[in-house]
Amino acid sequence: MTGRQHTRSTFPPHTSRRARAVRRTLGVLVACASLTVGCGALPGTDGASGDDPITVMTWAPQDTNATNKPGMPAFAAAYARYINAHGGLAGGRKLKVLTCNEKNDSVTAAKCARQAVKANAVAVLGSYSQYSDSFFPPLEGAGIPYIGGYGITNSEFTSPLSYPVNGGQAVLLAGLGKELASACGSVALVRPDNVAGDSLPELLNSGLTAGKHAPTVDVLAEDDATEYSTQSQSALREVATSGGGKNDQGCVVPALGDATSTFMDSFRRDREDYPAVRTATVLGSVDQTVIDASGGASGPYEGAYITGWYPPANDGRWDNMKKVISEQAFSDNRIDPADAGVQTTYIAYTVFKRIVESLAGGEVSADTVRHALDDGLEVGTGGLTPTLRWRFQDRLASVGFPRLTNADVTVQVVTKGRLVSARKGFIDVTGTLEAAKLS
Repeated sequence: MTGRQHTRSTFPPHTSRRARAVRRTLGVLVACASLTVGCGALPGTDGASGDDPITVMTWAPQDTNATNKPGMPAFAAAYARYINAHGGLAGGRKLKVLTCNEKNDSVTAAKCARQAVKANAVAVLGSYSQYSDSFFPPLEGAGIPYIGGYGITNSEFTSPLSYPVNGGQAVLLAGLGKELASACGSVALVRPDNVAGDSLPELLNSGLTAGKHAPTVDVLAEDDATEYSTQSQSALREVATSGGGKNDQGCVVPALGDATSTFMDSFRRDREDYPAVRTATVLGSVDQTVIDASGGASGPYEGAYITGWYPPANDGRWDNMKKVISEQAFSDNRIDPADAGVQTTYIAYTVFKRIVESLAGGEVSADTVRHALDDGLEVGTGGLTPTLRWRFQDRLASVGFPRLTNADVTVQVVTKGRLVSARKGFIDVTGTLEAAKLS
């Protein structure tokens, strides 16, 4: 192997990059907590009142060699057009959405956050970035809430200014591990060798351990790799030759975001020598469009388990989101209603609309938005999630996720080339995560 592409089968050590990043973030939070009044009163938090537009921001990476989520800012802009065409937010206020290309770059992520501060944005909504160490400090300094991030970083579940709408990678991988414990023999996880990826093995292992299954084999790949033959062959050898579960059929779990499709190009070829090996992954790495493009029922995902945060895209509970798309973005091919990023952005804006309504025509600022949430506002999402309410110390604080308020997952399976529900309703993995030994 070359570079940093290698295989390891142990948890990341306590001195991992993720742990160091979390400590740095917590240091910022402590500093902010000691200056609570100042954090809420610095420039950038003055909210619009009267007839002024309400300004928010959505960012995500676009046009990069790694994960891209162009549908998130594109949907945010479409949502603003929809709201404004239908009379505005509560009291007839116009919604102004700023967007920023985060570029999968820490410097640019910080620039996006500073742009939100400069523009007096009252919230950042439905966004994606793995560089929380870069974007949270400017937001925290200005008291701007981060509502409905994609859930890709640990800080989204620790910062008091973060209000996540899903359980991030934590619940997806814990739920997937729980499902695979009885369905697979050995399990190999193929994931990016970066800060966000460092937490993935232990999260998958929380579910495997709950099912009395051996830990996953951890296969690393460069964040911007263009081919994955080394990782594919390594993962296949590991699950085909070692035990570890209740079933002899090994499973390979790619968790590479947009690059999962590139990995599967190699995996499809290499699996010819290991026909019994199955795949499983999480929504966000795979959706129906990816399954279709890879061959549908004859492709490598047939029979794969996939965990998600929300109901399948064909569920009627998504009709309001689809109405926004059909009215304001019908021809915009960046916006896929089956994309978990687009879905998360829709839920984030649904939450924000409810917040503005709760303010009953009063001032809408970063302060008032944050206080409404901190005072216990409950937000229903039409059944797409459980009722959302944020407390700083929720049940999962003991395992490092004090802001994680939604630990529900759905389990879907690819059957005859279609992504369908494997079981009815949601599965709550709170207990699985509480029992996990996370570093």
